[in-house]
Amino acid sequence: MSFIKKFIEQETINRRNLLLGAAYGIGGLAAVKTFGPGAARAALTDPAIAWSYRNRTNPYWNEIVSGGEAFVESLGKPKDFLTHLINEGSSEKSLSDVKSLLAKTNGNLALAIDTNDAPNARPVVESVAEAGAYVSTLWNKTDDLHPWDFGDNYVSHMSWSDEGPAEKTARILLDAMGGKGGVVHLGGIASNNPAIERLNGLKNALKDYPDVELLDAQPADWDTQKANQVMSSFLTRYGDEIKGVHCANDTIAYGVLEALRAEGIEDMPIVSYDGNPQAVDLVGQGKILATVFTNPHWGGGITAALAYHAAIGSFKPSDEPHEHREFYGPTVFITPADAAEFKKNFLENVPTYDWTDFWGPSNGQIMYK
Repeated sequence: MSFIKKFIEQETINRRNLLLGAAYGIGGLAAVKTFGPGAARAALTDPAIAWSYRNRTNPYWNEIVSGGEAFVESLGKPKDFLTHLINEGSSEKSLSDVKSLLAKTNGNLALAIDTNDAPNARPVVESVAEAGAYVSTLWNKTDDLHPWDFGDNYVSHMSWSDEGPAEKTARILLDAMGGKGGVVHLGGIASNNPAIERLNGLKNALKDYPDVELLDAQPADWDTQKANQVMSSFLTRYGDEIKGVHCANDTIAYGVLEALRAEGIEDMPIVSYDGNPQAVDLVGQGKILATVFTNPHWGGGITAALAYHAAIGSFKPSDEPHEHREFYGPTVFITPADAAEFKKNFLENVPTYDWTDFWGPSNGQIMYK
């Protein structure tokens, strides 16, 4: 458990160092050419490649960006050819950084991005399309925003069908509780699609467990330190009523475990999400009952690859079917029974991917309720 405490203590320092050393310096703005959504433009020549994301201190996002770097290296370019736009959870900074980079590159850009929250996706996409650049999004967008409404410039959107997997982990949790008692949920940013779906998964499972009460559900913003604080407040408020914890991601679970440990609680049933290396180890030890792997390395690499290959004209997005423009990524469940095998196959030996096989591991077209 010592790595969790260290993770919490070092997170703020790591973020500060990363922002100083790795974030893209915005400056020297140039005028942006306006082409308009779907307007004709010749294929770009050696476009800049960028990934816009929360921060790299989070193990999940580190894997996402590592996939982006692996794709860049497959082009014969160094890792540092990839521009990092780090928003630290700010949608305003996310949009501002994208606009600045579009100006600096004069629209000669292939962008992969998680827009931080769903409403921010539209202004980001509109800005990219107006500049004649290309963008592929990950995780967050509103249901009424679609790539095919922007010709070729909005290349693709990938998300994951989180409600079903989160319901499955919830059932594992509720069974471990003996089907009775109180459960708490610590979520991500409230407006994030995955945060909404993962909480819904728990609520769906609870319908079949009438003797389990959802005591509380609070956002922890995908953050270990905030999760630690939220869980501490839950313990103060509900005490022994809490019999299980449903975490929206692994980094939240680390904060929860440390809060429990501080109170001398070592056997609380917990489930999480993301399949980060540390979480997989904890699943193997029985400290976490289950997590869900979404293959962030592949997701990060293929999102950048789609934007880049559309930009240089390797394929024409508007010629592709809808299931190639909005699609689900893959999911793998990890329990104590298979944690060791999973670790060997996916973490100790990261698979080599064909970054031109754009939809190989994908899981079908995104469906809306």
